[in-house]
Amino acid sequence: MIVEQIWTNNAWRNFNYLIACAETGEALAIDPLDHKKCLSAAKQHGWDITQVLNTHEHGDHTGGNAKVIAATGAQLLAHHRAGDNIPGVDVGLRAGDVVKIGNTVELEVLDTPGHTMSHVCALAHADMPALFCGDTLFNAGAGNCHNGGHPEELYATFARQLAALPDTTHIYPGHDYIVNNLNFTLDREPDNEAAQSLLAAVRRQDPDRALVTNLALEREVNTFFRLHSPTVIAQLREVFPDLPDDPDEKTVFLRLRQLRNDW
Repeated sequence: MIVEQIWTNNAWRNFNYLIACAETGEALAIDPLDHKKCLSAAKQHGWDITQVLNTHEHGDHTGGNAKVIAATGAQLLAHHRAGDNIPGVDVGLRAGDVVKIGNTVELEVLDTPGHTMSHVCALAHADMPALFCGDTLFNAGAGNCHNGGHPEELYATFARQLAALPDTTHIYPGHDYIVNNLNFTLDREPDNEAAQSLLAAVRRQDPDRALVTNLALEREVNTFFRLHSPTVIAQLREVFPDLPDDPDEKTVFLRLRQLRNDW
């Protein structure tokens, strides 16, 4: 599996992706908002984009669909309930479906509600475990739920699906928010040395060559995975004095998501 992460350099700080089969040159484009950069990268590598996959229905992820499809004739894949909000969906995706790219790449579809209620992530098992996670999981952060989502569903996605993935899983999010997210982690957990170190390393990184984290690192620096941290809980209690003595994971997650909304 070949992964090309494409930095759009737009106001929303989107990442787009091309995933290619090394044997056939067939490629899948994920959320190709910057259609010019995606088509140019495919041409440069000699790849043929045969499929477009939208992780969810927001315009900063679907806005390049028409141009890419017009140029390539690619099929459009999205959540099976997203058809009313994404024009021209050819294949409605459900949990457990497998998206094949050429002869060598298979992506398992995860139904991951929370950011929206019709959101999918794509999981590659193969030689390089990888999660293409749209706006569900960010480097050191979690998606918001402002535009059609729900924080309790987002918690369930984290607890039942993402937390169960192997530590070696590479994380490919829909946006570059890593600096802000690490700052939030340190606001909630000032003694997190791993987050301090990572922030120093990525503060001035070039998003064209962005760090690709894995779940092992996310468990160290992403406050939405650190729901048992004594510091996180103590800091939360300063804001929410009604927090129970031994709060459950869901309560901690939801309070963190609430704080992040206004942070």
